[in-house]
Amino acid sequence: MTDHLLDSAASLLDAGDACRISHIRTACWISHPVASRAHNAMSLLLDRPVTLRPRGLLLTGPYHNGKTMIAERFAIEHLRQSERQRIWVIQTREGAGLSHFYASILAGLRAPQASGWRSLSRAGEQVDHLLDGLKPRLLIFDEFHSALRGRRQDVKAIFSFLRRIARVHDISPVLVGEVAVYDAVHDTEEMGSRFDTIPVPRWAYDEDFATLLDSLETSMPLARASDLSRPSLAEIIHELSEGLIGEVVDIVSNAAIKAIRNGEEHISEATITSLGYTPLSKRRNAPLRREMT
Repeated sequence: MTDHLLDSAASLLDAGDACRISHIRTACWISHPVASRAHNAMSLLLDRPVTLRPRGLLLTGPYHNGKTMIAERFAIEHLRQSERQRIWVIQTREGAGLSHFYASILAGLRAPQASGWRSLSRAGEQVDHLLDGLKPRLLIFDEFHSALRGRRQDVKAIFSFLRRIARVHDISPVLVGEVAVYDAVHDTEEMGSRFDTIPVPRWAYDEDFATLLDSLETSMPLARASDLSRPSLAEIIHELSEGLIGEVVDIVSNAAIKAIRNGEEHISEATITSLGYTPLSKRRNAPLRREMT
């Protein structure tokens, strides 16, 4: 019986272990309530009328909790459905000041960049020229906290730039990152008034978490049902993952691969325990770390 699987996963049961393991290791999209709220908020920004003071959006929460996948999924779906690209994802570069920020934008817009030193004014002119031509509606800045590690005046200059492109180019910025992004934006009431926030918190041990596990199980091509959401198993996964969706996916994926290799074809409490998985918060002092000294 394959009632516990999506059709795409069920079709792989006879494909061989290597094919099934490759499928498990491939990143997959898992819809959930926070993701739906974020996508709805970005859809409103995308379809809003022209305005002199367009609002932005913050997607903030802990590391390894699916923020990037939420943003990228929305951008990909837009590309599939739209005749013109109106959403661009910018990978914010590590480094302080507008020069690094401009470089991030130019790379994200796939623009050629001169080697060596470039003046801020020239880089700013190039960015303005590109934005005027491409006319994006949303610029998604992933890992935006990377731009906040400089001097206070550097951060102020970046926020001033975001206000200007909103006013001049009618762009809604979407800032994706850790909680430091929320703190920096709300450092002043003027900046905080420009952004709505969708928090991406750790998962509580509740019905939504059980639904997440059920959804994840349907994509794992195992011949037998694991019933990941039953309390005895769900509680172990939640404790090891510490409520981080990226950790949940890693745990379940590794357990599914082990279940294939050992011929059990389902994930049990024993399968999870045998992984020897160390929660993220405990890895600094894990036995593996002590072996390095």
